[in-house]
Amino acid sequence: MSLPLELYSLCTPNGQKVAVALEEMGLAYNSHRIDINKGDQFSDEFLAINPNGKIPAIIDPECSHNGEPLTIMESGAILIYLAEKTSMFLPTDKVARNCVIQWLMWQMGGVGPMFGQFGYFSVYAPRKSIVIEHAKERYKKEVLRLLGVLDRQLSRCEFVAGDDLSIADFAIMPWVVCLEYFYHAEQELQLETFTYVSAWVNKLKDRPAVQRGMVVCE
Repeated sequence: MSLPLELYSLCTPNGQKVAVALEEMGLAYNSHRIDINKGDQFSDEFLAINPNGKIPAIIDPECSHNGEPLTIMESGAILIYLAEKTSMFLPTDKVARNCVIQWLMWQMGGVGPMFGQFGYFSVYAPRKSIVIEHAKERYKKEVLRLLGVLDRQLSRCEFVAGDDLSIADFAIMPWVVCLEYFYHAEQELQLETFTYVSAWVNKLKDRPAVQRGMVVCE
């Protein structure tokens, strides 16, 4: 019997993407809530797992490194590790695999940072500042551009990297969902105009494993 993975996370887009993958892959795991609002990520115990002090992180007790259970930080790296561990949601064909990894990196380098900055300056930053209004408009423009890129891609294929569900979908979808549920920007961004994105999100949200993964470590 396989030993369960240990997931250290919170119900944020970066945490959700890994939890969704774990559920879709049918892997056994224990979840540990890391409350970033209380500073749990800076505890000695968590920093021993992820020296960068960010969620999520996992421990695989069945794989060792220097005699210790393997710890993995960074959500994109975790998704690739889990996909390779299970031989699921990451094609072995070089072209198809490269396509999935391209879109995963697109999320890591573009969607996550830009959507996150939009949310910060729209929701969390102090108001009534010319600098903050400029920042909000800057990141709003970039979010709209990225949504347009995603919408065009999804107009050509069923899932982000082609006709098969992949870790790229798991990585990107929670960030799109957070625009509405965390940042309350559905009307401001006119999300309904990105028709292919909306259809794709709804299709994924209908999957039971996705539903379970999206609420892990709430």
